[in-house]
Amino acid sequence: MPILTPTDIHGTTLGLYVNPSRDDGLESRAVESVTVTYAGFEGEAHGGETRPSCSRVKLQYPRNTEIRNTRQICILSAEELAEIAGKMGVDAIDPQWIGANVILEGIPDLTTVPPSSRLIFEGGVSLVVDMENAPCRFAAEAIEAHRPGQGMSFPKHATGRRGVTAWVERTGAIKRGERARLHIPPQRIYSHA
Repeated sequence: MPILTPTDIHGTTLGLYVNPSRDDGLESRAVESVTVTYAGFEGEAHGGETRPSCSRVKLQYPRNTEIRNTRQICILSAEELAEIAGKMGVDAIDPQWIGANVILEGIPDLTTVPPSSRLIFEGGVSLVVDMENAPCRFAAEAIEAHRPGQGMSFPKHATGRRGVTAWVERTGAIKRGERARLHIPPQRIYSHA
């Protein structure tokens, strides 16, 4: 019995980005297409099948514990990014500044897409949504470098709009302009927590 439901919601890939080195900061570089492996985007510093644990999971593991890398890819919504920029009073936020890997247009409230949803691209690549990507000071500092005096308000205005992290379920390639269809799991509220 299938558990994931294909929706009629499609997003268009407006941008693809890769950060080749964490030593150079958070910022990523635009590419026209990307090879996708089980370790993530080829050439992406956040790639790898495992990673050291960080502040995202500090209540679960001591820092630098080796864990499965479910944060291989950062997916942002063009609409949410424009909304954040508007609230910050800036004309735009370049997705490269804040380490984006994919910018999608057309998926309403992308940041609230349920964990375990799939984004299945026309070419066959499947990305599994892990969880919401919380806004952080690193993104704020990167914006501040480009928009002095305005970047540090990013975490406040990006809460609930920062996009999602994802990992690779099916490999292949993604091209700029390619569409992705959203597949979602059953929606239930766990009331015991």
